[in-house]
Amino acid sequence: MELTSEKLDLRVDGVGLEVALVRRPGEQHAPIVFLHGFGSTKEDFLDLAYRPAFAGRPFLAYDAPGCGASVCGDLARISIPFLVKTARSVLESAGIRRFHLVGHSMGGLTALLLAHEEPDRVLSFVDIEGNVAPEDCFLSRQILTHPADDPETFLADFTERARRAPSLAGALYASSLRHKVRPGAVRGIFESMVELSDHGDLMKKFLSLPFPRMFMYGEQNSSLSYLGELAEGGVELAEIPHSGHWPMYANPVAMWDRIADFHLRVERD
Repeated sequence: MELTSEKLDLRVDGVGLEVALVRRPGEQHAPIVFLHGFGSTKEDFLDLAYRPAFAGRPFLAYDAPGCGASVCGDLARISIPFLVKTARSVLESAGIRRFHLVGHSMGGLTALLLAHEEPDRVLSFVDIEGNVAPEDCFLSRQILTHPADDPETFLADFTERARRAPSLAGALYASSLRHKVRPGAVRGIFESMVELSDHGDLMKKFLSLPFPRMFMYGEQNSSLSYLGELAEGGVELAEIPHSGHWPMYANPVAMWDRIADFHLRVERD
């Protein structure tokens, strides 16, 4: 099946959006819905279309408001709750009722809240280093620890810190960050991520989800304090070798293999 690129005209909380998406149709399986991280785009996930393990599997990926090719009429209104509502609106427009979820970082947090609100719609959830605890705000908390009044200045400084950080694929991530996110969207996203990570009971929400869950993380982040708690709560852990926060850049082969194997077992059971 060929990929279909579309632009959806939506209104979320009164804000006009033009959401850029790519999807592949199919009837044999439930679709996989991908939510990208901050400073990334739908293209993080499009290699799925060319990997044999996912042959014929339908999927949908889109650029979040303020990111990539999507357009937002009021960047200051963007927050994680706004992104959850956007996801729900995209799914409705695409006619998707039940689906597998895959979310990375910001997209993982968005996916977690969506799944918590509508668990009957989700068949499985692969959370790629999405926020579940305060320690996950190593990027977003910079809105507080490195404040700047001007959004352009903050994003430029944030990009330089990401480039210099000792994180696998961090420099690669930073190299395109300024082209993938609008400065005016950053504050609302980051402040809401910090608020939810500190006070949103995210771990409790994640552990209460009633469907198969995988938490994927890079080998460089194997010291995350809550991994044992996730495992004890029935969450499958997937450590991606030679990788940090961005396994789709540092070790995509291992990342896709683990996701494909997880989906195969979920559907077999």
